[in-house]
Amino acid sequence: MAHTATVRRDRQTVRPLDTALSLAAAGVPVMPLSADKRPVANCPACTNLACGGRANMRTPGPCTCPAPCHGWAAATAIPTVIGSPDWVTAWRKAGGVGYCPGSAGVTVVDLDHAAAIAWARAALPATRTVPTTRGEHWIYRGTMQSANHVRDGVDIKSRMQYARWLGPGTGTLAPLPDTVRALVVKKPSPVRPVTAPVPAGGGECPHRTPAYLERGIAMAEQRITAATSGVHATVYRAFLAVLSKHGRCGCLTDTHMGRLFAAAQTKGESPRHCTDAWANALTALGM
Repeated sequence: MAHTATVRRDRQTVRPLDTALSLAAAGVPVMPLSADKRPVANCPACTNLACGGRANMRTPGPCTCPAPCHGWAAATAIPTVIGSPDWVTAWRKAGGVGYCPGSAGVTVVDLDHAAAIAWARAALPATRTVPTTRGEHWIYRGTMQSANHVRDGVDIKSRMQYARWLGPGTGTLAPLPDTVRALVVKKPSPVRPVTAPVPAGGGECPHRTPAYLERGIAMAEQRITAATSGVHATVYRAFLAVLSKHGRCGCLTDTHMGRLFAAAQTKGESPRHCTDAWANALTALGM
């Protein structure tokens, strides 16, 4: 706590910093939020992944850069980091305190308007509630995948997400119900078809049997579904491997790509992320 004693306790700093230190003492990872409720912007060393990808790290903890960055993943419960000189500027400008619900062992059901609150009261078990500017946060004990817009005016904030700290709320934490978990279960949806371009004149086909191509697709699917961290990077590398081996002869079909996209989406990737990863792999291979 030596660093915190040196922090200038002006009116811009004292409230967010004191709140952050109090939460950290309870084991809640925190980070400064700007006045528009967004995480502090990435530091220059990490903008556009100049740091080599740390901005996509999947586990919460203090960033190795000299200032808070990387959004939710920069949150920490270490008091000497929170009150250190490197974070002072951020706390002085902070409009509030953010925290990582999943890292704190809870899930926040963010209800954005009166109709959403009415739905929650009818469909969900009572739990701790916190008033927000436009609605309420319903907080449950337990973690799950985060997702936005699971229904009108309802977001789920838990793992790999942040929420604004608005006070301890009222009521007793209830266990996370299956009703909330079911909100993010994705129904099978058609994957945007992407066809690998075929070089003029056709490329040499390495597929002596259909089983060769099938094995390559199956291995890529397994690689994606087995990922426990760095999902973005894993999906990209799997797409790159498939395209480098099978993308120039015209044997890949929309069905093959649909299988790879579906595997990525089961790990939380959006269709847009899948399409971007595919396009980046094509570009990297000059296709």
